This record gives sequence, structure tokens and C-alpha cells, in this order.
Amino acid sequence: MGGRIGEAMNILAGDVGGTKTILAIFSPAHGLHDPVVEATFPSADYPNLESIVKQFLASTSLKVERAAFGVAGPVLDGTARITNLPWEMDEAKLGAALGLPYVKLINDLEAIANAVPILEAGDLAPLNDVQPTPRGAIGVIAPGTGLGEAFLLWVNGRYYAFPSEGGHNDFAPSNELESELLRYLQRKFGRASYERVCSGIGIPNIYQFLRDCAYIQESPRVAEQLAAAKDPTPVIVANALAETPDPLCARVMDIFASVLAAEAGNLALTVIATGGIYLGGGIPPRILPLLQRASFMNTFRHKGRLSGLMERIPVRVIMNAKAGLLGAARVAAAGAGS
Repeated sequence: MGGRIGEAMNILAGDVGGTKTILAIFSPAHGLHDPVVEATFPSADYPNLESIVKQFLASTSLKVERAAFGVAGPVLDGTARITNLPWEMDEAKLGAALGLPYVKLINDLEAIANAVPILEAGDLAPLNDVQPTPRGAIGVIAPGTGLGEAFLLWVNGRYYAFPSEGGHNDFAPSNELESELLRYLQRKFGRASYERVCSGIGIPNIYQFLRDCAYIQESPRVAEQLAAAKDPTPVIVANALAETPDPLCARVMDIFASVLAAEAGNLALTVIATGGIYLGGGIPPRILPLLQRASFMNTFRHKGRLSGLMERIPVRVIMNAKAGLLGAARVAAAGAGS
């Protein structure tokens, strides 16, 4: 899709997380897709975002006039906090501390959504051969630690991204096994959202359901790995994708992919996403072989009387791990109009 900065200025973009913060400067000559300079910082080593940015800017002779940061947490009235960090971020205070007239904080999923219009073919893995309708609505669904959703609409000559909390919609099973999973989750949590199934925190829920309800016996080897792991999700995914897959882990990821396909289809219907559905977040690129199976698109399209409409919707996996950084750059370039 490409993208260039319309005004002659350098802009600063950031992808701010609890573990690391990535900063980059983009220039008019290079456009929005490829930064001129980029650096990664361990977030916990710094008292606040300002200190990281000042160190980064001091390391380069490039001057910036606008900045935008995608942050791993909600942004309310220009302020944000990040899970696992004591930082409090405020747009006005950041602007004053950095001497910048424009600073914008956006949620990390909104940043990924903003990247979609400037992603290139090499950033994407197509799951079907349908082409986007120009100016058609776009949906973004991103299973990472949680399940993020957003959408983009064409307004006044450009795409604008809008946040959503669709990942917290009620989980709707599509077969008997998923119906039993729903009842299991309702007993455990009282209410079951899609995020309880289709996310990094959801994958262990599926595993425990299949194990506890004795559908598939747990491997002692995997049980030992899970006992030693801080986060069970990478263990389950790795064993599902192994050369000799673990049967329980493989079934977990089959269910995960099926639910992701169904909810991606729900989002496509909600916004009539003829511009495309884009799968972002950390998990889809890691499980691309599962998403490339015919069963994924079959489930995505299985919408009864509207299955014909689903045939017209492109589906792509975002493979560029720095999409959030590119999206923040696009917001900074647009300035107050973003």
C-alpha cells in the first residue's frame, strides 16, 4: 500500500511496552514504511518514557516536530499507564518535556490498525486471493496477550482507525465441543468472552478444558514443561507446531484457530469489511501454517445467508512485527487530523 509523509518534517514514533520500547524517526525522503534511525530500549531500566526519548534524540542529529506512541494499555483523555510498569504518561507533559508541539498517545491495537493503510505486500500473508475494495471498511483483529479489535473507515480522503472492545463480546460456540467449552468457562469465570478463548490468556483455558474434561490425556512431558514455564501459552503453541505434534496441544490450537476464524468473520460482518480483515498481534504469524489450512477460511465464510458476502472479503495476516511502530508514525504524520 505504501505511504509517504506529506509535510517536510521528521517525526518520532514509538511502540511502548512493559518489556521494551522501540523508538524510530521517519523522514519525508524515506516515507512512513522505513525509519531513518531506530533503537530498542529495556523499558524497566528507565523511570519514564521521557528519559528514553531524550536519550534516543540525543544520539542523533535529527530533529523531530511531531511524535506519537502506541502504548500497551488504555489511553483516556491523553493519559495512559502500562501494565507491569510504574510509568504514567500524559500527552501534554510529554510535549512540554520534549519541546514538541504535537504528541499523541494511542492504544497499541489502534496503532496496528493505523499501520494497515501503509503496509506493503511483503508485510502480509494472504489467506485468500480476494482483492480489497478501494475505500472499503477494514477490520483488524489481533490475538496477543488479550484479544484486540479495531476498524478503519474511509473519511474525507483517508482511512481513520477506530478502537473497539469487540474482543470482550460474548463467546458464541459453533459446535457441540465449543458449547461444552462455553459452559466450562462460565463455571470458571461467570461469563465467557472471546478473549477467554482466542488470546494468549485464552489458550491455557482451552488446554485445561480438554485436559480436565478428559477429552485428551495430558502428556507427562508437556505437563513437566508447563510446570516449569512462567507463561504456558508458548509451551502449548510450540508443542502444537512441533514436527511430531502433541495431540492435546494440537487440538487446543485447532479450537483456537476455529474460534479466531469465526470471530474474524463476525468482525467482517459488523463493519462489512470489503477493504479486508487483517489478523495482527503476536500469535497469528507464529501459527501461520494453521491459518493457511482450508478449515480456517471455511469457518470464516460460514455465515449462513451471508456466506456469499464473506466470499468477497480479503483476509491477510500481518507478518511485520513492527506494524505498531509504523501505525504510530502514520498518526504522527497526520498530526491533529489523525
